Amino acid sequence: MATISSLGISGSGLDETVITKLMAVERQPITQLSTKTEGLKTQLSAFGKVQSALSTLRDAAAKLTKPDTWGGSLATSSDPTTVSVSAGTGAAIGNVSVEVKALAQSQTLVSGTPYASSTTTVGQGSLTITLGAWATDADGNTTFTDKAGATAVTIEIGEGQSTLAGIRDAINGANAGVTASIVNDANGSRLTLRSTASGATNGFRIDAGGGLADLGYDPRIGVTSMIQTLPAQNARALINGIDVSSESNTLKEAIDGLNITLLKTSSVPASIAVGQDKDAIKKVITDFTTAYNAVNALLREQTKYDAGSKAAGTLQGDSTAIAVQNQLRAIIGGTTTLSGSTGRLAQIGIAAGTDGNLVTTDAKLTTALGDLGTLKTLFMGTDTSGNTSNDGFAQRVRSYVDGALSTDGRLSSRQTGLQKQISNNDKRSSELEDRVAQTEQRLRARYSALDKQMSQLSGLSSYVTQQLEQLNKN
Repeated sequence: MATISSLGISGSGLDETVITKLMAVERQPITQLSTKTEGLKTQLSAFGKVQSALSTLRDAAAKLTKPDTWGGSLATSSDPTTVSVSAGTGAAIGNVSVEVKALAQSQTLVSGTPYASSTTTVGQGSLTITLGAWATDADGNTTFTDKAGATAVTIEIGEGQSTLAGIRDAINGANAGVTASIVNDANGSRLTLRSTASGATNGFRIDAGGGLADLGYDPRIGVTSMIQTLPAQNARALINGIDVSSESNTLKEAIDGLNITLLKTSSVPASIAVGQDKDAIKKVITDFTTAYNAVNALLREQTKYDAGSKAAGTLQGDSTAIAVQNQLRAIIGGTTTLSGSTGRLAQIGIAAGTDGNLVTTDAKLTTALGDLGTLKTLFMGTDTSGNTSNDGFAQRVRSYVDGALSTDGRLSSRQTGLQKQISNNDKRSSELEDRVAQTEQRLRARYSALDKQMSQLSGLSSYVTQQLEQLNKN
């Protein structure tokens, strides 16, 4: 914006405030335009809040139109200290018996010889670790079957790694399927090795070469310098009387849709009950009503008018805001014939209060959850004849809000219109600022010329006065 420095008008005796007052009059249209623009920006901000609240409502409604929401299962165990369970997609309603016969475990070895400390030198050489399954035949002979797909790993232990701690670190860095650690007891420090994964096929043998004979383990040939404290074994459970084996204590495929975790052995079977997760469904419905109430409260606040104080909301009288509010209320207060005799939300305990917010009667909703088929249709049903006004309530809300928020939807169009008005006002304001600056420049030029003329006349007046005074003296 152009600016012009203040000019003195001392010669003419004219006050600088004359120009200031004239320019204040010239700037009135700019001030009015600025006030209007601020109002438009406030409206745009209000619509931004409405858009955000509607997006939340759309997402909440969409969740009620997804089959997974209504097909969720809840599984409980009669003995959660022995067997824990969680239900996933596809879990069948019913009961399952689980008796834990054995837990899966990893093979664990400990060095037979205690060392003074972790910094004690053990020796140099090589350790070859091979994963596989141990077995003992009827004659008591020990066998070892290499694990399919696994490759033996040889670890070279040099001078810089020859201490107990150095060997531990070398094993842990070799990714051999075995984890090493040092255990300290009253007798000293011992190296322990444990297979990373549990299960019978994750056992291991150790071929020790060079000066590391104390760390070998292969009972087939009598090498037991390392002592086995736990054998590798699978978990075993009787599920509905069927013997099931697993390398892990978590059974993910034993029964479709159920994740069963075995925690301890027991001679008494635990009973797993699988039912529909009504609490989860109830929460999704509650989230929907909460999201609706947030939109309703926001629109009510933005469009209100207080006759007493004559205070109006930012969007009071705005046709778009009022239309969105009325349409949502019409949908929620409407009916559908898809769910039989239950065609209104009020019948399941969800009704609008005097302020338009939805109020839920918990007892009614709990009763309605007893008939999930009807409740599901009430929310997510689709009219096969194409009559979308007869669709389920969540379907209609989601569809309406989707349209309102779309690029060419009612809400988006209103926001675009406001942005365009703001842009036009900013452009017009800039043009007016330039015009005012030019007007001020012209005024100052005129007053400057007048100031010069008045100064000259003032000087002439002084001269004449002096001459007259001189004549009077003579």
